[in-house]
Amino acid sequence: MNQRTLIKLGVVTVVAVIAAFAINHSRQPVSEFSDRATSLVDGLGEHVNDVNGLTLSEAGGRKTVELTRSDKGWTVKDKGGYPADTGKLRGYLLKVADASLIERKTANKERYPDIGVADISESTAKGIQVEIAGLAAPVSFIAGTFNAQGGGTYVRRSGEAQSWLAKGNLIPDRNASDWLRKDLANIPSERIASVTITHADGRPLRVFKNAPEDPHYTIADLPKGREASSDFAANGLASVLADLRIDDVAPTTEVAVPDNAKLIRYQTFDGLVVDAHEWQVGDKHYASFAASLDEDVAGKHIAAEQEKASAAAAAVEQKAAATDTGKTEGSDAKAEGASQPASPVDPEKDRADRMATLRTEVDALNAAFQGWSFVVPAYKSANMTKTMDDLLKPLEAKAGSGPAKTAGSSKK
Repeated sequence: MNQRTLIKLGVVTVVAVIAAFAINHSRQPVSEFSDRATSLVDGLGEHVNDVNGLTLSEAGGRKTVELTRSDKGWTVKDKGGYPADTGKLRGYLLKVADASLIERKTANKERYPDIGVADISESTAKGIQVEIAGLAAPVSFIAGTFNAQGGGTYVRRSGEAQSWLAKGNLIPDRNASDWLRKDLANIPSERIASVTITHADGRPLRVFKNAPEDPHYTIADLPKGREASSDFAANGLASVLADLRIDDVAPTTEVAVPDNAKLIRYQTFDGLVVDAHEWQVGDKHYASFAASLDEDVAGKHIAAEQEKASAAAAAVEQKAAATDTGKTEGSDAKAEGASQPASPVDPEKDRADRMATLRTEVDALNAAFQGWSFVVPAYKSANMTKTMDDLLKPLEAKAGSGPAKTAGSSKK
């Protein structure tokens, strides 16, 4: 091989290396730090309370979440106008307000899919278009993929070619159900006096306590020869309304209560009643609720509480009087002044105030319940659908008698 051939080979090699480098470099997002960090959305932090709408869209321009604010507060349009989680919404808006553009990325349209900022109108787009309404100027940007190493999200403001790495995780939850106000009710089990579950076949299961301080619920009408699987077998039935959070919701006009729904009644010691229906659609467990006040139970409970309070006050006075006996006249005067009982409570006014508090609670619960079918967690639904057999020990099979029959088995 002569010198001229070697030179030609060397030139070809250098050209190939340069070409390969250029091709590889063109396929990478630009990683050029900006001269200074600027906000993704100017002025949002100072005007976050002016925001009156948040819309999220995915591939094909399909709107997946639409939150709007009216004089009734924030609601989720996609869920029939059910109340939105304002804490979550505010948290997301503040993250966007705090997001600065910390690193310049690609402005090449062909490279947009690499970081998830392709136009949302494309059917294969992977990002989420975020639109914020209510500010002086419309806000719209595409939140692409999250770069864990860079501590930020690839974004591209609508109408701009330049993409960026922005501070923080700006990828919002994609489902409308994620933006619902999930807290529905919180009636602790200690307050529940009884739970009655009536199945579609009419067979009821009732568990109860005689007093709030009883440690466990008793199963009513136990079949002859049967016993509870444990002392606490029935306790879970009273826990459904405690810290009850929903998974999803639909207007009753869209998901109505079926005729074969189970009926569950929760009765508290102080007269509050919550009637629920439970049914299943596919893999979703639905429930509806309605609150009312049993004024007879409430009145008796208030009278009993007043009697307890009166007896406790009398005991305190009696103890104070016994302590004062035998003291000197000067000491007696001092003690008498120190042990004067508090002003007596007007029983009628106290009763009226307590009844008003209960009625207010009923009104607040119904304001949250009425018009909605709720998707409840499976573990809550499980305690709304128990049967008698679920709470009892299985029957032991007798030798030669064949399989044991459960309490619900038919007799031959």
